[in-house]
Amino acid sequence: MTQTDDLEEFEQHYAIRPNKSEIKRENAALEELGVELIALPKERLDKLALPTSLLEAVRLAQTIEKHHGAFKRQRKFIAKLLRDTDVEPIRGQLERHSQQTAQAARQLHVIERWRDRLLIGGDHDLNALMAEHPDADRQKLRQLTRDARKEQQNVTPPRSARLLFKYLRELIPAEQADEDEEGAEE
Repeated sequence: MTQTDDLEEFEQHYAIRPNKSEIKRENAALEELGVELIALPKERLDKLALPTSLLEAVRLAQTIEKHHGAFKRQRKFIAKLLRDTDVEPIRGQLERHSQQTAQAARQLHVIERWRDRLLIGGDHDLNALMAEHPDADRQKLRQLTRDARKEQQNVTPPRSARLLFKYLRELIPAEQADEDEEGAEE
C-alpha cells in the first residue's frame, strides 16, 4: 500500500464518521422530546402510540421529583429509548395536539372580545355581530347583555356574562374564530 492509499482510506473513514456536535444536537433534541412526553397528562400520554418500554419509562419519570438526580437519569434513559424509536409519528401527534390547543385558545379569545364589545358597546356592536351571524337570537343577546351590565354595576357574580359567553361559544364556530383572529392581527 502506498501512502496515498492510506490517506484515501483515512479520509473515507472520517468522511462517514458522524459529526460529534451533530450527535450532541440530536441527543439534546431527543431529550427535549422526552421532557415534552413527561409533561403530558396521563390521559394524553395514553393516546400516543408509544412502545410499552418507553411508556413505562415516561410514567416512571412522572413520579420522580424533578430536583433529584434520578429524574435526570430517567430523562437520559428516555432519550436513549427514543433513539431506537421512530420519533416522527410522536412529534406529529404532539404537533397536532398543540395546534388544536392553539386553535381552541384563539376561539376563546375571539369569543371574549365579542362578549367585551357587547358589554361595553351599544347597538352598533350588536348589529355587527348580527351581520356576521344572522342566525343569532337578537332578543336573547340583548337580554343577556343587559343583565350582564346590571351585574357589573351592582357588583354581583357575573352569571349573565357567563351565559353570554356560553351562547357566543355555541354561535361562533372554531373555523370562523381563526379567521376573526387573523383579521384582528392585521
